[in-house]
Amino acid sequence: MDAMQYEITLPADYDMQIIRTRVATGGAALDDLAGLGLKAYAIRERGVLGSPVNQYAPIYLWNDTGAMARFLGGGGGFQNIIRDFGRPVVRHWTGLAYHAGTSRAPSPTSASRRLTPIPVDPDQDATGLGLTTVIEQALEDLRRLARHEAVHTAALAIDPHHWQLVRFVLWNETIAAGETETERYEVLHMSAPGIGELPEGRAW
Repeated sequence: MDAMQYEITLPADYDMQIIRTRVATGGAALDDLAGLGLKAYAIRERGVLGSPVNQYAPIYLWNDTGAMARFLGGGGGFQNIIRDFGRPVVRHWTGLAYHAGTSRAPSPTSASRRLTPIPVDPDQDATGLGLTTVIEQALEDLRRLARHEAVHTAALAIDPHHWQLVRFVLWNETIAAGETETERYEVLHMSAPGIGELPEGRAW
């Protein structure tokens, strides 16, 4: 599994109905894209859910790295974003774990993202396993969170360049109050052609 997200930050007075209409008319284009686990069409709206910005920030979980590469550089869909908004920075993380939540309604309505920097030196006992300890705790936290009654999907991934963990959670209701220090999104649509193929549990 590969996780991916780009963030298109829009002017403070931008009419977010434009994005809502864009998703309503074109969101189904990836509903049967081979290699895609899921895409959550996520937005942040200034003044809503504590967001300071207007933003279009879709979340992707991929089953196939080749399909992700084609989407980005092979005319597989990303060219539409470049055409309409310019080329945004695309963040990419290697999957560590994925869990189907206990509440699998047809489509989630909210999403949250938590970014956690990994300490520069978590290896307090000089065994070389400090990083493993940090990841194991994050995996256990994810597994526990996935049992929440409102969770649709939970995923954990790592950026080994900047040494950062990302946790994406899709929610069927409002985001749980305990989800602190996260970006909160409204999900307008979800394309999930390969959600059943995303590997349950940790990646190893």
